[in-house]
Amino acid sequence: MAKATRTFGEWPLKRLMTEVVGSGVKSAEDMTREQASEAMERILADEPDPTTLGAFWLANRWKHNDAEELAAFTDVMCERVEYAEPDVDPVDCGANYDGKGSTAILGAAAGIVAAGAGTPVVVHSGDRVPTQKQDAYKHVLDELGVATELTPGDSAQMVDETGFGFYYQPAFNPAIDDLWERRDQMGVRSFVNTVETLANPAGADVHLGSFYHLAFAKKVIETFERSERQDLSRVIMFQGMEGYDDIRPGYTKVAEWTDGDFTDYEIETPEYGMDFEEEDLEVDADDVAGESAHITREVLDGDRTDHWYDAVALNAAFRIYAGGDADSLEAGLDLARAAIDDGDARAVLDDLQEF
Repeated sequence: MAKATRTFGEWPLKRLMTEVVGSGVKSAEDMTREQASEAMERILADEPDPTTLGAFWLANRWKHNDAEELAAFTDVMCERVEYAEPDVDPVDCGANYDGKGSTAILGAAAGIVAAGAGTPVVVHSGDRVPTQKQDAYKHVLDELGVATELTPGDSAQMVDETGFGFYYQPAFNPAIDDLWERRDQMGVRSFVNTVETLANPAGADVHLGSFYHLAFAKKVIETFERSERQDLSRVIMFQGMEGYDDIRPGYTKVAEWTDGDFTDYEIETPEYGMDFEEEDLEVDADDVAGESAHITREVLDGDRTDHWYDAVALNAAFRIYAGGDADSLEAGLDLARAAIDDGDARAVLDDLQEF
């Protein structure tokens, strides 16, 4: 018996390719939970040949993973995550780690405003994650003068002291960070891009995310339901700009799951003061992080009463509502605006910069 078989099991990636996932888009089969778990164990142990790993990732991209496979991948990953739970229970925001390239990143401002309104928020990202390698949460916070390269314990302390916290992927999820070079060589996204956003390093009870299509939101919710490592009570997702957790202006879908009950509905963002187009939220593609930080400072300083103020307030309202501190988006919006207007959000940023 080969050593790898004794260590991992009977399903090396090459066999999975040949017998399960690699026969083509229409004829490929889904893996069992055991097969998917073994595959992820092998990947994180750097066992597969690079060619086989790339083929495996690509085959799964073509066939589309189901929730059972994603839950298996997620659980194996979570076994290696260094969790650090703050005393408060924050809203977990795990936007796409590979970032945005044309519109402002509003999640840092929105999370800080929500914290100013009394809803703790956690965000997490890596640094230039493949395939886009664009600006993400880390880079906006760096521009704001907020510490980002923290240990998980320090991140948890940040949440408790300020109401807002950042968790850095290389520190809390080094097993995934170690795949950076292989992912970069792929050139396209793999299932790793999905599961890394579900790490939930603060052990939060609520997850807020985004989707392009409602079917993906349903799959993420089912992934959480099937996970043996995650135990959330609420998931709220909406159609986000560039796949990020910044709400898209105009007509947008929202998916909401609370204690096993799922619903989806539509909102018209102009009804909440967001009466502008996505193009109005575009920034210099060469300085997304810098311009996003500049907009954040201006909104929190009370120097903006235009569409940037409205966009930040509505995104904060979603976080307040997700956290259960408002029973409607309208009520959340009132709390968000008050946090900006009264200077409470600016005070959170001051505390973050001093942390």
